[in-house]
Amino acid sequence: MARNAHPEETERRILDSARRLFIEKGYEKTSIQDILNDLGDLSKGGLYHHFKSKEAILDRLNADDWAESTHLRDELMRRTDLSALRKLRVLIFSSLEDTGHMDLVRSQMAALDDPMYFTATMRFWSKGLPESFRPLIDEGARDGSIPTDYPEEAAQLLALLCNYWLMPRFYPAAQDDMEHRVRCLATMLDSIGVPLFDEMLIERASKGLTDLASAAEETRPRAER
Repeated sequence: MARNAHPEETERRILDSARRLFIEKGYEKTSIQDILNDLGDLSKGGLYHHFKSKEAILDRLNADDWAESTHLRDELMRRTDLSALRKLRVLIFSSLEDTGHMDLVRSQMAALDDPMYFTATMRFWSKGLPESFRPLIDEGARDGSIPTDYPEEAAQLLALLCNYWLMPRFYPAAQDDMEHRVRCLATMLDSIGVPLFDEMLIERASKGLTDLASAAEETRPRAER
């Protein structure tokens, strides 16, 4: 068999196909064979040359998604026309508005029931994500827009509560209940000097998380509904 002259193109095709299928069917319900059938012209060996498993494909998709978020954060950090608080709001709001990101999150809802996947995700929420928020919180402490005495704890609370406590896979809620929960989080953050959630962000977060709740309910085993 001739060597693939464009490995980057093949890799991108695999990722694009997998992403589309994960979003349409859910990660748990998509098989390697589904991806091969969608591509139509790639052997199983050809796919495994680029990715050792379905999990490796998902890891790459998540890494690419995270790289985009980090790039936006870095762009915001360089701006001098916004306070750090405003930058943090823009970062969170942009994540909720990014349909590609939210679709990818939605596609993995059922996978959170897997202990190994859940552990890896919690590790990211408890370490990687707070490390991303911390520079903006530190900047806010300097410019006065985030007057907290708890920058490290604030970064951890923001990452863990936004992603675990507000995650409808674990705590299902209708939109009114979700908004009440978001307002509770806003009050907690306000109390330690992080006034992140204005009315616009509360409304957008409540809507986005409620949409995820619909996906969580669709993928939940019938016995748990």
